[in-house]
Amino acid sequence: MSGPITRTMTMMSKQAKPSGSMMPWEGWFSRYLKEKLGPERYENLRSKVLWKSDDEWGQEQHPRPDTEHRISDVDPTLTHRFRHPSPGSTPQVNIPSTGDKGMFREDPYNINYYPHDARRRGTDRALPNPQLEKERLELMDPNDPDVKEAKEKLEKAIEEGPGSSPGNKGMFATGKSDFDPTGLRATMSASHTETNKVLDSQFPSQIPLPNWYYRQEEILEWYKSRGLPIPLGGDDPT
Repeated sequence: MSGPITRTMTMMSKQAKPSGSMMPWEGWFSRYLKEKLGPERYENLRSKVLWKSDDEWGQEQHPRPDTEHRISDVDPTLTHRFRHPSPGSTPQVNIPSTGDKGMFREDPYNINYYPHDARRRGTDRALPNPQLEKERLELMDPNDPDVKEAKEKLEKAIEEGPGSSPGNKGMFATGKSDFDPTGLRATMSASHTETNKVLDSQFPSQIPLPNWYYRQEEILEWYKSRGLPIPLGGDDPT
């Protein structure tokens, strides 16, 4: 909401609020009885006629906006009213930031998992890891026509990017949106191209390896020299 509407609402919020009721005729019968009977006799009659005559909501199922609710059992002056102060009169909301300016996680409320799910990257056969696929093809017969065709398709896919899930380019049912230029804030506008860019920045620079990784031959030799079966896993006997 912006423009003249916002300015009008701001001016209205700054105007003095009426202190009296906007429906002065309401409750005329109660006022008439109280005037004729007196406060004490009126309260006595009211307590006998009404069920729970001291109800803070005035016997109504839902409190009115101007109804003051007691919020303290100790201090009776502490009260609260519905939408008071109104949202337009309250200070601007402070949205926290992670401090990663320009990074995908700059907005702490952005909980999308796919732009930073590097662990499962390349595991989908519909969208394999190009580098891994290239290494696999290198192990195959280079003279095989199917291998040649697969290499050509792979090179084209690396240059042009994934052909599936191009995203809606920010065009939603409500119109064009430029809220997020990458399109990753909404699943409908997300694309593989932009997702891979973020994954490249999120991908860890070093992958932790098990402590036996560089001693595989030594461990295998230890079991073989003793005639022992090689156990599954990476147990280090030493």
